[in-house]
Amino acid sequence: MDDVRMVARGWRWTRRPLVPASVERERERSQDFPTAWSRTPLGRAAREVVHRAGLAPVLHFEVEVEVCGQEILDVLDPPVIFVLNHSSHLDAAAILTSLPTKWRRKTALGAASDYFFDVWYRSIATTLVFNAFPIARRGGLRSARLARGLLGEGWSLVLFPEGTRTADGWVGEFRTGAAWLAIEAGVPVIPVALIGTYQAMPRGRGWPAPGRPPVRVRFGRPIRPVAGERPAAFSDRLRQGLGMAMEEDRSGWWQAIRLDAEGELFDPGGPQVATWRRMWETSRPVRTKRARSVWSPEDHAWEAEALWTGRGWVESEDGLVPDGQAGDPSPSEESWGP
Repeated sequence: MDDVRMVARGWRWTRRPLVPASVERERERSQDFPTAWSRTPLGRAAREVVHRAGLAPVLHFEVEVEVCGQEILDVLDPPVIFVLNHSSHLDAAAILTSLPTKWRRKTALGAASDYFFDVWYRSIATTLVFNAFPIARRGGLRSARLARGLLGEGWSLVLFPEGTRTADGWVGEFRTGAAWLAIEAGVPVIPVALIGTYQAMPRGRGWPAPGRPPVRVRFGRPIRPVAGERPAAFSDRLRQGLGMAMEEDRSGWWQAIRLDAEGELFDPGGPQVATWRRMWETSRPVRTKRARSVWSPEDHAWEAEALWTGRGWVESEDGLVPDGQAGDPSPSEESWGP
């Protein structure tokens, strides 16, 4: 038995590259795994069973999911494109189980071809459970044509414009593929902010953290391309829309609208500080909106404000406070907490 385990550990189960990520590699080859079968009546019926009997119960057993802003879908007609921040393998399950049934049954998900379609058994599982189709990370006509064809057939798409999971929990730069698709197909884009998936299951973790950590799925306002708009400019607007959804989750919809009007909207890329401070901030436990814990650290809300603004801390009679607030008996009410 020990010999079998040793062979299993040394066996290469996937086709993923073994060289470091910093080494320049040849352009990845397109994976030709067929996915049309998952969108047939039989495939859709099998996926419905998997979702109801497997995916949704397991997800809600491991994490506490809260959905906000779902009512925006009541005034829209499919197809649409959902763009999400990507920081965890929980993201796909969280968005698909949060969609209304009529939307979920007609939604496909774009997945990295070099990761989820590298071997046949992972390709089958990904295609069946998530109705996924392969997308080349570095772009490709085949992926673009497939996605454009799905929109033409009335399928809504779930896309991750960052192209990969974030390493520190903040939102990376958007690639222009989702924006180009929306412009070509003339469909609206809905930014969806996933809050708490990084804390629940960050990159490198194979299973959610114990204790049912909270996860929120917040739907933002639909964004439509304007005539003559370039994909790069539209992609920037999509990233800003995602930042507005995150600001709404943190400080409320009215505050988000006010900051957007004043040009001071939250940057989803996070504060430009040291990496450890960025990861420290995104690792803060997410509070549920349904009920406040008696242990919520309201007295230390200024810590997050100081991190965001880049200010330091100074000693005062009241202890350690942000620079410029020495002598204040309490932190500012406008500072946003963890």
